Amino acid sequence: MLRIPSIEKIKDLTLVHLKKYGHLGLVFSIRFYIRAINFLKEKYEEVKIKIKNINMPKDLNGNRLPNTEGSKFLKMISDYKHKIREIKQRIHEEENNS
Repeated sequence: MLRIPSIEKIKDLTLVHLKKYGHLGLVFSIRFYIRAINFLKEKYEEVKIKIKNINMPKDLNGNRLPNTEGSKFLKMISDYKHKIREIKQRIHEEENNS
């Protein structure tokens, strides 16, 4: 004959197994989350470097040139032009508001 355990024993065993598998599920999900985040960070850095390399200028042979700064004199002239443009815009706005 089949022997059926009591309901209390079934309940106790079920709770023990639920706690055990619940803990394992929690550990698995946290490990998966951490590994996924690290994987995404690595891929993000790789893509960022690739995009940076795409935007770099090339020479006639197609080789990438290092990032070079322009002439300091030309940069200074450009800054002055921007400042003059801003001043002209302010003057124009003040004339329109008056």
